[in-house]
Amino acid sequence: MKGDFFMKKSFGTLPSGEETFLYTISCGKLSAAVTDYGATLVSLLVPDRDGVLADVVLGYDDCEGYRTGNGACLGATVGRNANRLKGASFDLNGKTYHMPANEGSNNLHSGPDFFFHRLWKLVSHTESAVTLELTSPNGDQGFPGNAVIQVTYALKADGALHILYKAACDQDTVFNFTNHSYFNLAGHDRTGRAMEQLLTIPGRFFNPDDAENIPTGELRPVAGTPMDFRAPKPIGQDIGADYKPLKLQGGYDHNWEVFCNPCATLSDPVSGRSMSVCTDCPGIQLYAGNFLDETGKGGVHYGKRSGVALETQFYPDSLHHPGWPQPITRAGETYRSETVYRFSWDS
Repeated sequence: MKGDFFMKKSFGTLPSGEETFLYTISCGKLSAAVTDYGATLVSLLVPDRDGVLADVVLGYDDCEGYRTGNGACLGATVGRNANRLKGASFDLNGKTYHMPANEGSNNLHSGPDFFFHRLWKLVSHTESAVTLELTSPNGDQGFPGNAVIQVTYALKADGALHILYKAACDQDTVFNFTNHSYFNLAGHDRTGRAMEQLLTIPGRFFNPDDAENIPTGELRPVAGTPMDFRAPKPIGQDIGADYKPLKLQGGYDHNWEVFCNPCATLSDPVSGRSMSVCTDCPGIQLYAGNFLDETGKGGVHYGKRSGVALETQFYPDSLHHPGWPQPITRAGETYRSETVYRFSWDS
């Protein structure tokens, strides 16, 4: 198919009888597919140095895969609050709000009623962009206020995928969204190659976690530790190091400060594909797929460390650390955040 195009097709039917759809957008050499089930990124086709396209994100073949599985959050839009919250509670304006505890005594990704297990509404599209919307009522997931959330996926001629979040609420509330795609620049089905790819994170500090994956409150320098990605190195080079933060989490699953943009760069020397990440968020979480065990697109088994997630966000558990940037949006204000994944390929 020549030229930029938009395509819509059925992606499966929910138990409620509602039909889900897969929307494909394109621009230049890139194309992406997004489903309204969870506002989820399902595929992203990127050429290599020889012009051969590969799908560089992990995912499932149909809605049923996302509905009945996806404990690993493949391609997911996460909100209202991404990452972990200690004690599954927080204080706002002198009131304590309680959320379900879905990871020990803590909350992870605002579950168990996740945004990525809900049907979003298509509000607009072009050949190269799609915008989806979700209404989140007062008390949803434990958060105050009636909220309207939009996510836009847009491909640009410079080889970039932009993900734009916009949200507003009638009460002060928490907005901290991320996309949980797992990338493998060799192709989603080249599962043994992910940890060989070169990663750069310029951040000078990271958040060590306790045994429950909750930040201790320390911002620790990366210098002299296996967490130092300021120069490119294979993701797997130091992942098994005898270093407490790695041992506690079973590998990389930590937040770095966003010191500058790009805040991360991933490259695959074999295919020539590279991806830079730019964001207006204060943090970026590197998760190396330490516990992946999914059957994905085309029956491919995504085992341990078959892909890497680079999740832009506020620092985990920031609501309990007032000295960190806070994910609070006031009533009547519009929350806006954008992350850009820009691809290139050797010629």
